[in-house]
Amino acid sequence: MDIADLQRRLREFAAARDWDPYLTPKNLAMALVVEAAELVEIFQWKTAQESQQLSADEHQHLGEEVADVLMYLLQIADRAGVDLAAAVDRKIAMNAVKYPAPTSAA
Repeated sequence: MDIADLQRRLREFAAARDWDPYLTPKNLAMALVVEAAELVEIFQWKTAQESQQLSADEHQHLGEEVADVLMYLLQIADRAGVDLAAAVDRKIAMNAVKYPAPTSAA
């Protein structure tokens, strides 16, 4: 997955529709929350096991909602000037310190 290419394609898509004035980090974050709620709705009332055994239609819907969430995250990062690769690397390193893996006595 080429993050920069996806961000470029999303910028072009928005520009072709004159959406740029509306795509502020605030508005994009609010839209992200709505899409995340739609993602959660797929699993609402399912058991843990049922959530791992989605029908073909549910699985397709899941992919669509995951894509929506990802696209909003990409746009937020793009418009706010966040280097996603660097941010993820930094966060993984921080989490490794905060949650160290158990050591083996073997």
